[in-house]
Amino acid sequence: MTPSYGGLALEIVVPVFNEEAVLEHSISRLSEYLSQEMPSTWKITIADNASTDRTPAIAARLSEKLPNVEYRRLEVKGRGFALRDAWSASEAKVLAYLDVDLSTDLAALPPLVAPLLSGHSDISIGTRLGQSSRVSRGPKREFISRSYNFLLRRTMQVRFSDAQCGFKAIRADVAKRLLPHVEDNGWFFDTELLIIAERSGLRIHEIPVDWIDDPDSRVNIKQTAVDDLRGMVRVAGSLVRGSIPVQAIYAELGRGPIAPPGRPSFFGQVVRFGLVGVFSTVAFALLYLVLQGPFGAQQANFLALLLTAVGNTAANRRFTFGISGPAKLFTQQFQGLVVFLLAWAITSSALMVLHAANLDSAPSTELLVLTAANVFATLLRFVLLRLWVFRVRRADERSAILAFRPVGQPVR
Repeated sequence: MTPSYGGLALEIVVPVFNEEAVLEHSISRLSEYLSQEMPSTWKITIADNASTDRTPAIAARLSEKLPNVEYRRLEVKGRGFALRDAWSASEAKVLAYLDVDLSTDLAALPPLVAPLLSGHSDISIGTRLGQSSRVSRGPKREFISRSYNFLLRRTMQVRFSDAQCGFKAIRADVAKRLLPHVEDNGWFFDTELLIIAERSGLRIHEIPVDWIDDPDSRVNIKQTAVDDLRGMVRVAGSLVRGSIPVQAIYAELGRGPIAPPGRPSFFGQVVRFGLVGVFSTVAFALLYLVLQGPFGAQQANFLALLLTAVGNTAANRRFTFGISGPAKLFTQQFQGLVVFLLAWAITSSALMVLHAANLDSAPSTELLVLTAANVFATLLRFVLLRLWVFRVRRADERSAILAFRPVGQPVR
């Protein structure tokens, strides 16, 4: 992992706010680990964002006592502010950050930065949600984390599994290109960075981590969740309006696939669509049974369809029709919602007919009618998805072939 060009290879930023209780122990432990296990040149930066306790004094003392430890002070709160400030001023080839509590086992640090130092990847993140990750935390935080990342993947169409783990690294040239387009300066900062990176065709490397929850965490989960949802809506709007130049970033830094993407055969599309439909129908039925009590039949039908529609469109885009990448993503999601509204009209009409015939229909009867109507709507959805939403024109196919044709090879 030692860079051939010389200079500083790695700078690890540790954002802190009122961390007098753990700061000295954590920085000393991190410094000792890097001295023994990191073959590349490195530096630790304590990024203090407006601490009001003894954190500044401890951090200043550590910077004088320990080699390769630096202290930076910001008079404004926000993890995003601290990372932006430290990363923008760094001269290292690779920039990383860790939570000060060191919840993530430091043994994951070398494999985190290795693909960036080698140039193989653009961003590297630790994931607590991988199959081989070992995580110790309460069921409430586990549920919230998994729900947030599930919602993020389904609504923003991203593939990374864990946006919130405080264990990430990025190449300096990539950070320089992306940071001007990241608006959030709080907890949503790195999630926004990852969304823009993936939308721009950059390679995000994930490694499973061993992680132990900090019982003294002072993160306001409710407020953070609200801020994250607002951030997702804002970023989605920016992508739709084109105010984030993902195509320009892709042209400069993006990585294309090795071969042009293939499209499944018609039979393959039917089989894959059927599998997606089965899962969507089961999900719809479960959601309807859960929501029917508190919301009523019509509202439960609408909510269940809406929640499954987003995931259904995303699954069919990638799995059924073999489409990946950011091109036309939000246009296709919007068209998918139009198809959803049509499906909702069909199932709502079926429910209205049932209630007209029998006003006191049992929930099981309602579910049976709705399932039958949903099957019909699913068949119609396949036709519309294939011929309208995910239609591939000859010009698009020719462009894909030209993009991956070796220089000098004629087009047949």
